[in-house]
Amino acid sequence: MAPQKGRTVWAALLLCLSAFSGTARGVYNVGVGRADMTGPSAEITLMGYAKSTQKGCGIITRQYSRAYIFDDGTTRVLYVTIDTGMIGIGVKNLVLEQLRTLYGDTYTQQNFILSGTHTHNGPGGFLMDVLYDISIFGTCKDTVDAYVDGIVESVKRAHENVVEARIYVNKGEVLDANINRSPTSYLANPEDERNQYEHDTDKTLVQLRIDRASDGVSIAAINWYAVHPVSLNNTNCLVSSDNVGYASILLENDMDPKSLPGESSFVGAFASTNLGDVSPNTNGPRCINTGEPCDKESSSCGGENKYCIAFGPGKDMYESAEIIATKLFDKAKVLLANESSHELTGPVGFIHQFVSMRDESVTVQDPTNGSSIEVKGCYPAMGYSFAAGTIDGPGEFDFKQGTTSDNPFWNLVRDFIFPPTTEDIDCHYPKPILMGTGRMSFPYEWQPHVVATQIIRVGDFALVAVPGEFTTMSGRRLRKAVKEVLVDNGAPDSTEVVLAGLSNTYTSYIATFEEYQLQRYEAAATIFGPHTLSIYIKVYSTLAEALMKGTQVEEGPPPPDVTGQTLSLITPVIFDSAGFTHNFGDVLQQPPESAKIGDVVSAIFVSGHPRNDVMHGKTFLTVEQQTANNSWKVIANDASWETRFIWTRTGSVTGTSTAEIRWEIRDHVQPGVYRIGHFGNYKSLWGGIGSYNGTSNSFVVEA
Repeated sequence: MAPQKGRTVWAALLLCLSAFSGTARGVYNVGVGRADMTGPSAEITLMGYAKSTQKGCGIITRQYSRAYIFDDGTTRVLYVTIDTGMIGIGVKNLVLEQLRTLYGDTYTQQNFILSGTHTHNGPGGFLMDVLYDISIFGTCKDTVDAYVDGIVESVKRAHENVVEARIYVNKGEVLDANINRSPTSYLANPEDERNQYEHDTDKTLVQLRIDRASDGVSIAAINWYAVHPVSLNNTNCLVSSDNVGYASILLENDMDPKSLPGESSFVGAFASTNLGDVSPNTNGPRCINTGEPCDKESSSCGGENKYCIAFGPGKDMYESAEIIATKLFDKAKVLLANESSHELTGPVGFIHQFVSMRDESVTVQDPTNGSSIEVKGCYPAMGYSFAAGTIDGPGEFDFKQGTTSDNPFWNLVRDFIFPPTTEDIDCHYPKPILMGTGRMSFPYEWQPHVVATQIIRVGDFALVAVPGEFTTMSGRRLRKAVKEVLVDNGAPDSTEVVLAGLSNTYTSYIATFEEYQLQRYEAAATIFGPHTLSIYIKVYSTLAEALMKGTQVEEGPPPPDVTGQTLSLITPVIFDSAGFTHNFGDVLQQPPESAKIGDVVSAIFVSGHPRNDVMHGKTFLTVEQQTANNSWKVIANDASWETRFIWTRTGSVTGTSTAEIRWEIRDHVQPGVYRIGHFGNYKSLWGGIGSYNGTSNSFVVEA
């Protein structure tokens, strides 16, 4: 037994030495994978604008999950970025449950970051907090299942395709792709702090490039850039990953030109970071009723916020999304080709802690006299300005941004539903509380009390997973604080710190203390009170020190898991009918016999409900070109930006519906013969699901 034990010790030692040698020279084990995770694309409210009437009616681009595994031979971490508005602990738990069945304890809460890109145009009903799901009418099982299945599949593909790789970090500026949507709040921050930065938003795009070690071929990249994916506003009803999602598709297809969207061998992501006060609508806000500038303090027009809306840079929201996506793609492509990128070396590590924010305290400086005082986090609550919305998606009623006083009528409404305590009012001051969500527990939590905090490290790169939307200056302060702690504890000065926004838990916004005093939208939605950022800086600084020293932190109180206990008022699909004179897939409107570059051709089909099958790994449409041997080649699908899948219910009682397939003929399209296809599923009156397809007449695209 002794010799065997000795050999085991030596084997373990050699493994450790091998791992150290590999990461010291920059070689890691890396796996990448992408999978379709598109949710139900019809009659489910889209998540982001909290507008219950904004229900899905089809697809512009599919939603994808992109998974990245980093392993130094002894420690493994997993980062997954997904085309959703945000993420909740319920979905992460369901994903981990399936991964545990597949891989045991390889992936856990501690070493796995799940981050949403923040598109506002994906189906909702997946957060399992009452406030965030209320506009969707509760939990949507179809959405949850679709997201979990897609995320798990992307991780499986990454896990099964681990290769030796080198990782490089690079960064560059993109100057004309974002603006600050709350510039007066930003100006409330100290002047000497603002003077450290040239712009009032972060303009730097940070990229991780992953090259296969055996041949130096780039197999993947992750790009972080601060911009809200709200180019598509709350009048859009088509499921889309918006500007950053389209940028991912552009990058993947550029690296693998022969592939269709979602099928590229290259996995390229554009992920969220500190985008809280950052808009892609670069023409800025105007009063749509007068054409005049909006009031700067309240983002209102004649006292009404609903007319103050930001647009641009395109002629409409779809062109604007494409322009922003192209700007991000162009910079990412330049960075991919940059041979002077910094190569990562050193170990992989991770640290994680659940934190009950209302129980956390921190020492801050009293703004009135400069003395040190201890303050605590608050029970979650939303302020009046939250209901005003933003210049990217205004709210309703008479609410305005920058509201620091309350209203007797709305207080009466508030106190009838969720009255705040005197302690809550004092804790959140100067926020006038509109919804005291933290005291609400029926039928379950309205907003999270416990958040997940987490850092993963790959050599001299640190990814800080944050549970919400940090404003520009909030993100800068947290990045600076974490880097100082990492460097003070042995990390190289070259260490790059990136915030992974909207990760693991969603708790709305995080504004600075100074921004909080003005109570614009971001501050009103800073749910744990004026000292939220200070608490986070303390927590993440503690995590960073423990990560570098290799010490443990308490795991903290786990958030409640209400999976399977949530409520839903969402009507299921009852049945589909093709009517008395048609079959599913029949073409009701044919495309023209000929078309040219710049035209939009369409065909309309008898359809079933898209919720019968979300078509993961498949498509609701195809555009096909006839080849020289008279076969047909698919040149576009429902993830292609130039196509639209538009579903319309034509009879609520009869169960009839149509699907319109549109295709914009762009400059790269070759002259030839084309046709349009539609695929779907119908639900019979007896509950069975059947598939169908239809094909239009062929038509000629002229030179």
